[in-house]
Amino acid sequence: MSPSSDASHRLVSLFDRQPCWMIAEIAEELEYSVPSVRRFLVQVGYYSSFTHNGSWYTLASIPRFNREGLWFHRDIGFSHAGSLTNTLAALVEKSPSGMTAEQLGEKLRCRCHTVLVKLYRQDRLQRQKLGRSYIYLAADNDIAGSQRRAVEKTEAVDLPAEIAVLVLVEFIRNPDAGYGKLAKAIDRRTGLRIEASQIKALFDQHGLKKTA
Repeated sequence: MSPSSDASHRLVSLFDRQPCWMIAEIAEELEYSVPSVRRFLVQVGYYSSFTHNGSWYTLASIPRFNREGLWFHRDIGFSHAGSLTNTLAALVEKSPSGMTAEQLGEKLRCRCHTVLVKLYRQDRLQRQKLGRSYIYLAADNDIAGSQRRAVEKTEAVDLPAEIAVLVLVEFIRNPDAGYGKLAKAIDRRTGLRIEASQIKALFDQHGLKKTA
């Protein structure tokens, strides 16, 4: 057996002991340099974590990814898509109605707002204002268009009952006001920012007719 083959065999044996390792620990165990360990990992196949700045490694044969392509060992996350940026883009693209930073952070168990902003600025994601936050959409215009339509259909659900009541009361006071004027009136009376599209979705949901 060549030295390289022997090292690869010993590398695989390490992952029988525990499923995730940092590369410096592997190098110490195998008594090889870090560049050599990286070469061995490429030979056997591996994933690096999307959490912890990609500092954890596991063999490609170990993860049992869920339907979203994610696998966690304790607080260490791995993705079939690879890096955090690729994982965020993949999750958003697969979502029927896009995802907020909060939804993505909960799913990935890590903060990802800064990376999402970077992806948006690089045109790898689109985004749309939703209340006081943003919902992130796919870069592909056709997919993003479908996601936007889905958002419009579900926005009314995002309005709590007490806010929906405020909207309807304001509508009774000003039956000729458009969606935008109703939103501004709510903001003026309560300081609450809601979108005209949310009011439209609420009216559509309850079969109320109004000219935008």
